[in-house]
Amino acid sequence: MTSPATARRLWALGEPYHALNYFADESRAAGEAVGLTGFWNGYFAFRAAPMGAVGPDLVTATFYNFAPQFVARRMPAVWDIVTPSGALRARLSGIDAAVRRILGKPWIDSSEAEEAAELTRIAADAVEPAGRPLAAANAGLLWPDEPHLVLWQALTTLREHRGDGHNAALLQREVSGAASHVLASAAGRTDREWLMRARGWDEAAWSVAAAGLADRGWLDGDETLTAEGTAMVAVIEADTDRLALDPWRALGDARCDRLAELLAPIRRAVVAGGSWPANNPIGAPEPD
Repeated sequence: MTSPATARRLWALGEPYHALNYFADESRAAGEAVGLTGFWNGYFAFRAAPMGAVGPDLVTATFYNFAPQFVARRMPAVWDIVTPSGALRARLSGIDAAVRRILGKPWIDSSEAEEAAELTRIAADAVEPAGRPLAAANAGLLWPDEPHLVLWQALTTLREHRGDGHNAALLQREVSGAASHVLASAAGRTDREWLMRARGWDEAAWSVAAAGLADRGWLDGDETLTAEGTAMVAVIEADTDRLALDPWRALGDARCDRLAELLAPIRRAVVAGGSWPANNPIGAPEPD
């Protein structure tokens, strides 16, 4: 039976390809070409565009872990620069250019690319939309024609499906967006200062979140995890893996293993191509 570990492994293998949308030079250039200057304007427009011309409240709710004021500095102002449909065209254009540089035309035209696209599309088509707003928004888009873009869109739908489930796991445990970052920092997964800058939380909000976790017995006074905190982080991650599993069941073990074989060299190429940050801020682990 397909296991939660399989869902985690395939996420880790596919995340760098998805993240070309944010970190590849070509994706940034595609955003700038339609007026989205600066990293965060591109990030918010590209990621939110499948939902339409949404405002800051919905983006804060669905992205979950950004400070509301950080979101409000960009939403809905980005829609004065580009329409959601224009942002969607730009993000695919950027992905196309990035993949052509990193993996090249021989891979783009290969049977491996076509097979990877076919398998991920089967999984993405199995996504159930209930309670999964970002996954549902991406799943509702028209499929691109070319396999390397189908692969990207399918992995993006599955990535957002996992993220929606992770948010549900956090909410069930009453862990706020700010508190989720305090836990990530305490677990040593991501740097505290980077998280505060990249998600817009200030010292006051961070301290309040840390104090709340300490009151629950999850943190010591120096913001290190207690035994209970370590256990709860593991529970949240296990819930995330479990909630991400259903689309991969549509493939079954043998085809999941085959997809992992196909994604491994893609991941290596993206990392080697310099489009996956060295400090791995997205949080995807190294695959087993």
